[in-house]
Amino acid sequence: MGFKSAAIIVGVVAACAPALAPQTHAREPNADVVALQNATGPPAEPTNNARRHRSVKAARKHATGEASVARQEDNSTEALPHFSESIGWRLTEDRMTGARLGLPEKLVPRASTTRSGSRWTSAQGQIQIETFRLAEASLPALFEEEKKANRRQIESSDLKSDSFIVTGTQGLKNFLVRAAARNSEVRGMTILYDQATQGTMEPVAHAMAAAFTAFPDPNAPAPPGTRRAVEYGSAIVVDAGGDLVAPAHLTADCRTIIVPPFGHAVRLAADQTNDLALIRLYGVRNLVPVQFGDGNASGELTVIGVADPLAQAGSVIATGSTAHLTARGVDPAPKPGFSGAAAVDSYGALAGMVDVKSAVLAANAAAAPAAALVPAATIGAFLRAQGIAPGAAETEHAAAAQSVLRIICVRQ
Repeated sequence: MGFKSAAIIVGVVAACAPALAPQTHAREPNADVVALQNATGPPAEPTNNARRHRSVKAARKHATGEASVARQEDNSTEALPHFSESIGWRLTEDRMTGARLGLPEKLVPRASTTRSGSRWTSAQGQIQIETFRLAEASLPALFEEEKKANRRQIESSDLKSDSFIVTGTQGLKNFLVRAAARNSEVRGMTILYDQATQGTMEPVAHAMAAAFTAFPDPNAPAPPGTRRAVEYGSAIVVDAGGDLVAPAHLTADCRTIIVPPFGHAVRLAADQTNDLALIRLYGVRNLVPVQFGDGNASGELTVIGVADPLAQAGSVIATGSTAHLTARGVDPAPKPGFSGAAAVDSYGALAGMVDVKSAVLAANAAAAPAAALVPAATIGAFLRAQGIAPGAAETEHAAAAQSVLRIICVRQ
């Protein structure tokens, strides 16, 4: 896989964007192709028929590409596409570029990084996905570079003022390039896949183009189904020896869990029904455990958590804000990073854990509560099942703030 010059400073080439290397010969059917054909049903179209139907494919790809661009420009909310579970479709945030994209995770399990982004590939290389980020670039110049790349035959291309999409063939593979610009920065992705996998990958590629968000708002809640590559939240200390409680969804599928400034932690148990997880810091002593109240939370509460560094300039100090417990949940919903925050009553005792989730939108239905409260009694029962006795209320807000730590889930 090679790279080609792509970034233009006032019309002059200044950096390099990733280009996915073309295949130079046909391959025999293998595990990747078989898995793809079993994943979503329709068998791949034979290569000799692909060229015969090129005009039909081009029209379809062009229409899909324009629709993808339009959806991003009007910032509309869409339901996630429905694929077989064997695809492993999930929205994720790429830590190398900052872009948000949909990934068929089970089809491209091999993840790595490049000079300008991230790369995901299938086991034998039939599918290749790359992201790129160019700090000083000209979008029109990059658009022309992508169309002129080696061995590419363009089937559709659409350049707008702040984005473009290009589709076609590259050797014996199909490709799709999607990019968007803000000021002088360009972020994009390139998808390359064998024509033998077209029956599965063509709808996946266009779903990826539709889901791609080059510059997501860091202060806005992530859309439903999003899993960030690096996710920040809060955890509540429940034992001086290093036991913490955090949301189960926040700590799911983490390659590494980090609790600054103490280091790595391990998830020991989870209650999926109540979205609770028990996290342990080994070798840590003298933490300040939260004190539990009587479980009758109502009225005004103080929500104590550690904000996402993008919303709190990197600070790891827990902060508090006033909120109310209503029939819809905790109001107002706290800022990003407060999932797992402690909600304490006027005596400084734990009333519950704030569980912040993306609102689920449905036709003719209201959004689900953005911030629910997992009651202290539910947390206490979960801890006792793990052999941990929750403490009784003896402290005030200052001590409660010492009982909340930042937790970081690294998934890539």
